[in-house]
Amino acid sequence: MRKLVYLFILMCIVSTGNAWAQVSSDCANAVPICNNTPVNGGTDGYGADDFKEVQTSGCLEKTLSGAIESNSAWYRFKTGAPGQLGFNIGIDPEEDWDFALYKASDCGELGDPIRCNFYDNKEQNTYIGVGEDPSAVTNNVQYEQWLEVEAGEDYYLMVNNFSNVNSGFSIQFSGNVFVTNPYDALDCSIINNLLGPPIASCDTETISLDAATDDALKYSWYKDIGNGFTVLPGEIEETLKVVEAAMYRVVVETKSQNDIISDVQVAFTKAPKSFGVSDEYFCFGEIDAYNLSEKDARVLGDQSSDEVVVTYHGTPSDAFYGTNPLSKSFPLSVGEHQIFIRTTAVENSKCFDVSEEFSITVYEPLVKDFPLMVYLCEDNTNVIIGDVSPDPRYYYQWDSGETSSSISVAQGGTYTLSIFDGESDGVCENTFEIQVVASKTPRIKNIKISELQDNNSITIVPIGEGEFEFKLNNGPYQAEQVFDNVSPGLHRVTVNDPRGCGSVTETIVVVGYSKFFTPNGDGVNDLWHISGVSSLKDPVVFIYDRYGKLIKQLTKNSIGWNGTLDGHVLPATDYWFKLSYLDTNGQRSYAKYINSHFSLKR
Repeated sequence: MRKLVYLFILMCIVSTGNAWAQVSSDCANAVPICNNTPVNGGTDGYGADDFKEVQTSGCLEKTLSGAIESNSAWYRFKTGAPGQLGFNIGIDPEEDWDFALYKASDCGELGDPIRCNFYDNKEQNTYIGVGEDPSAVTNNVQYEQWLEVEAGEDYYLMVNNFSNVNSGFSIQFSGNVFVTNPYDALDCSIINNLLGPPIASCDTETISLDAATDDALKYSWYKDIGNGFTVLPGEIEETLKVVEAAMYRVVVETKSQNDIISDVQVAFTKAPKSFGVSDEYFCFGEIDAYNLSEKDARVLGDQSSDEVVVTYHGTPSDAFYGTNPLSKSFPLSVGEHQIFIRTTAVENSKCFDVSEEFSITVYEPLVKDFPLMVYLCEDNTNVIIGDVSPDPRYYYQWDSGETSSSISVAQGGTYTLSIFDGESDGVCENTFEIQVVASKTPRIKNIKISELQDNNSITIVPIGEGEFEFKLNNGPYQAEQVFDNVSPGLHRVTVNDPRGCGSVTETIVVVGYSKFFTPNGDGVNDLWHISGVSSLKDPVVFIYDRYGKLIKQLTKNSIGWNGTLDGHVLPATDYWFKLSYLDTNGQRSYAKYINSHFSLKR
């Protein structure tokens, strides 16, 4: 389940040597943390050895200082409500910090830490802690798992520095306990102070300090900006409006003569500003994801990325609470996606701006439903190409300048059509090349019939070249022109243009005959006739000499020709023949492609 992360506290005062810096190197004087409690960096030494010379404490080990601590800072807090809790310690990425969290109410009985991290910072992370890295860095080894807390639990947090120098750190509490209990997730009763705990605010806000006391006689206010406290002339009311970072003091003279002196630290962080960015438009499939970090520089303007963090969110609520930051690699899907921008001050997460947003619109390209190869038949003067059922959401542009979805062309060639999504103002464009191929209607030039009697074959010879397909009778079309094992008799052959430019069918007769015969009376091959005519109706074979003189007529009942004419022996030479039959209409037809010759040998 995605965690709800509410950045509760964030303030880092990096200047060291400040007389009122909120840091303690000893557990016994641990700085209490509560609502609006700033924390301060710049650790210097470890004070007393809070671990009493032991070698280890959880993941922590003894350092060169001779103790587990080297440059340490101790804090304590108490939970005011149950739920999920974590914290983010903001550090300089060039420095090495560790931490250990103890569930204890007494520094003398810390026990083992319940969360502990001793990794170096080779990855140069800007956060370590418990829960989730707010900068959306995944697999940060310097983070431990969330805490599930109950109300009334006491904790001590030790932050330790291992660098030669340190520029301080910040502590930000996080977790859904600050969503369910934004005002009492931490118990402020651990701080006993008239003016309350230190205050971290934004420079756009005015802070009102309230020192109201029941038996007060007089109020005096003071301010220290680093040179000691000086009186604020004229400020004698129980409240003080504050607009400048400083240490403030109130002196309350009471009727009981138990005067009260109370100090409070007030710090202001410059409120960030989000600068507007342009919307983005894409065509689906152009890229898989958009890198949101490309917007960072424009969002920040003249602000430093070291001081302001930019995150992007899917809803205004997520942007306001700083929850569920979008991955910087934003996956693209068709539609309009509103992206809400949050800029957050590194010093104080309560200082943020969510005034800007932008959209990423992904348009859906047209799905082609028209052919990219069209055939122009020789019997047609033109052909229609393109989208004959246009979608009104798109507009069209041909390389010829025409803007209709389809055009009529009269010759072959390559035509280019660009299709735009009308709503995308040209962002989503698809370009298609349509090939128009001129194709001729098929015609049969010749059909070659084999002269074998046992295994007849035919070869169909079309006129011209083309991508034709061939069929015998009711069989399937094939690319080959040759058909083998054709039975004698009447057949239909078809030549088809698969590109839609028509077909041609002819009826042929397949018969078998000898190339020669020898009428010498030896009983072998003495007669010549055509075989396979029994399937024809009333077939007649006409035999001619080389001069076209009719020599003999044979019917299917004839035994054959013996090489004589009117009882006279004809010479050995070549003779020609034709075959006729009655077609389905009762008309006598001559078999096409059968007009061949044979030899008479003696």
